[in-house]
Amino acid sequence: MSALGSSPQGPPSKKAKTETLSFPADDAIKLETHLPPIGYDFKYLTPKRGYDKPFVTLTFATSLDSALSLAPGVRTVLSGPESKAMTHYLRSRHAAICVGVGTALADDPGLNCRLGSSPLPGPVRQPRPIVTDPQARWAFTEDAKVLQLSRSGQGLAPFILISSSLSMDDPELSARRTLLERHGGKYIPIESTAEDGSGPGGRFTWDAILEAVSKEGLQTIMIEGGGQIINSLLSSPDNKELIDSVMVTIAPTWLGQGGVVVSPPRTTGVDGRPFTPIRLTETLWHPLGEDVVLCGKIQR
Repeated sequence: MSALGSSPQGPPSKKAKTETLSFPADDAIKLETHLPPIGYDFKYLTPKRGYDKPFVTLTFATSLDSALSLAPGVRTVLSGPESKAMTHYLRSRHAAICVGVGTALADDPGLNCRLGSSPLPGPVRQPRPIVTDPQARWAFTEDAKVLQLSRSGQGLAPFILISSSLSMDDPELSARRTLLERHGGKYIPIESTAEDGSGPGGRFTWDAILEAVSKEGLQTIMIEGGGQIINSLLSSPDNKELIDSVMVTIAPTWLGQGGVVVSPPRTTGVDGRPFTPIRLTETLWHPLGEDVVLCGKIQR
């Protein structure tokens, strides 16, 4: 099945409720300098990592105290209606959208684009959901929202990245694989590490994730959350060159202490003094309703 192929129909069960959104062309045009060009292709890249790296956009919504949610596993709505529509426009401009298993477990996300029409010339396309799940913890069923949307033709089934150390002979994992493949999705085993004592399955490096995405012919990817995914991408200086664009929606609210925050580790120089780990350049600020969207690129 092609990376942007149509979604298959299947037996009805629950039907996901969807809302059609619209995003003004004037606002869409302002974002163009920080989005992959329409018709973006690997051929425009000079590979630096031994594979054809996709165009990577890091995007998320945050509070004034840099929090994504009130607490781990607690779904917290931050974006207003205007910036929510922008997020769906960004999804339409990427071949894939990536979240971690924590987001899949906590939010039961649809991971589709709900625009009724594109604000700029061209069709509205559905992104391929990519879920990083090294230990295959996501015990989804046919009632998962992303599969409901796939059955109704309103989205695509996910590609789930799992550790190659896991056995696909496990009956439960095999049953989930069958369910995924019936909807046009699949498990993709990739090499993992045993970093942080995370047990069988370990964790993935970002090069391993992006190389797997690249091999599926997905040339642009939007990394949307949650906190562990975002912080892991920002935690290593080596990952800076992986990120092509950053778009952060800032909501006019504080969530308070104890929330899930975006905060990469502080770095120190040879003299032991701390310095800023990451800074954005080529920044633009776009008010959308009560929110503000910050667009930028990682300073190399």
